[in-house]
Amino acid sequence: MQLNYRGIQDTAVWESAGVKLPKHDWKAMCAETEQNPVWVHFGAGNIFRIFVAGLQQRLLDKGLQKSGIVAVETFDNEVVEKIYVPHDSMTLAVSLLADGGIDKSVVASIAKGVVVGGADGWNELKEIFKKPSLQMLSFTITEKGYALRDMKGELTPVAKGDIEAGPFHPRHAMGVVAALLLERFNNGKTPIAVVSMDNCSHNGEKLRAGVTEIAHAWQKQGFVSAAFVNWLEDETQVSFPWSMIDKITPRPAEAVEKQLTALGIEDMAPIVTAKHTYIAPFVNAEAPQYLVIEDRFPNGRPPLEAAGVYMTDRETVNKTERMKVTTCLNPLHTALAVYGCLLGFEKICDEVRDPELKKLIERIGYDEGLPVVTDPGILSPRAFIDEVVTQRLPNPFMPDTPQRIATDTSQKIPIRFGETIKSYAADPERDPAALTAIPLAIAGWLRYLLGVDDKGAEMAVSPDPMLGTLQEALSGVRLGDPASAEGRLDAILANANLFGCDLNAVGLADKVRGYFAELIAGPGAVRATLKKYLG
Repeated sequence: MQLNYRGIQDTAVWESAGVKLPKHDWKAMCAETEQNPVWVHFGAGNIFRIFVAGLQQRLLDKGLQKSGIVAVETFDNEVVEKIYVPHDSMTLAVSLLADGGIDKSVVASIAKGVVVGGADGWNELKEIFKKPSLQMLSFTITEKGYALRDMKGELTPVAKGDIEAGPFHPRHAMGVVAALLLERFNNGKTPIAVVSMDNCSHNGEKLRAGVTEIAHAWQKQGFVSAAFVNWLEDETQVSFPWSMIDKITPRPAEAVEKQLTALGIEDMAPIVTAKHTYIAPFVNAEAPQYLVIEDRFPNGRPPLEAAGVYMTDRETVNKTERMKVTTCLNPLHTALAVYGCLLGFEKICDEVRDPELKKLIERIGYDEGLPVVTDPGILSPRAFIDEVVTQRLPNPFMPDTPQRIATDTSQKIPIRFGETIKSYAADPERDPAALTAIPLAIAGWLRYLLGVDDKGAEMAVSPDPMLGTLQEALSGVRLGDPASAEGRLDAILANANLFGCDLNAVGLADKVRGYFAELIAGPGAVRATLKKYLG
């Protein structure tokens, strides 16, 4: 049983293994996509393959679409070379059910994977963007994929290089998009929707800001015309809808690979690329999923609502995204991640059975977050968090790790905790200094950055673009010596880029300093501190 077009022709053997196969004609889909592309997606990783591509699969199977998706990889060429090409861009989607079962299906809605770095891929994309049929460009490139500037506000070397070199061979995703939209402008000016599906606040706004900053810089240097910039900023021509996405998609699990291999499915082994991407021919994820998109598509769109997407207005998207990212899921995940690493946990699901950690996320979500969340109307915040705490995070068959969730925490803190802190600061009836669980989570993150677990042993710290800077600021802080932390947190806690506000100004810095001092009192201090405030 091989995962490719030829392999799935033996439908009986796949069905006997309990694998659902596509109902549409894969070759016809590829041919239609070649002639009349409708959807290009940047970010060829796991959540795209199981969730976003799964949406188009539903529409193809229902006969509501003929064209598939062109997947573009801007960061890691090995994803296309080693996963897409050998399997005809197909994915074995594995939903991990709370009862221990797995639901298996072949997703075959991706027509091809394109690597943007080479000349062939770049020329192919330029031809696609000339096509009037193209309706949307979407993204799952992670929040840091939009950033043109570092935490000091300075252009990154890649962004600076793209601006100086012009729209000819850009490398940054924002430069690539700006250059492709220029190609569209120069070949008919057909409208298009540019849709971020990344898990970050105001994602459409971040995407628009990145693309337009590049375009303005090019205009100043004479690379592009004012007419192009005006077209790009006219949202009746180029829209940047906001969205909210939610589906926990961990790295490929060895246990899932073994199950698939036992069924006779070949070549399922995961790989780790040179750029440390964990990927496999299969994608394992939880079954629940949510996607809410602002319905602004100036050149039309696929009927996404028929695939379960909530199509609505910007205000509703914003409320739904804020509900999830600031209260009902993401801050709980981050708190579990840093404390899970400190306490030696290897699975998120095991953490939720820990009395103190369960109490920590309940207080962050129910007690401190829900009072300042606006109900979006289409989803109930309390019902959402109930599902997260009682069903999704405790799912023992979800092989998600605190180490994965702890990646890039500095980029997540301003939204996941900062927005709630700012809501308290803006309300005369509330006091940020009254918060307990959120500052405890922040102090736990700072304690985590020391790279020493609660037993006093050296501990790996997950990748983070601010890791070097933060660890340098904390250098000299020693476990067992709370006095060594004096003055070390001041610059960090005053950094509004990290927390969305200056924690001194909102009256929360002293509480974080106090918790941090208790957390570094010695081996076992992390557990003791959690028991003290949450037991």
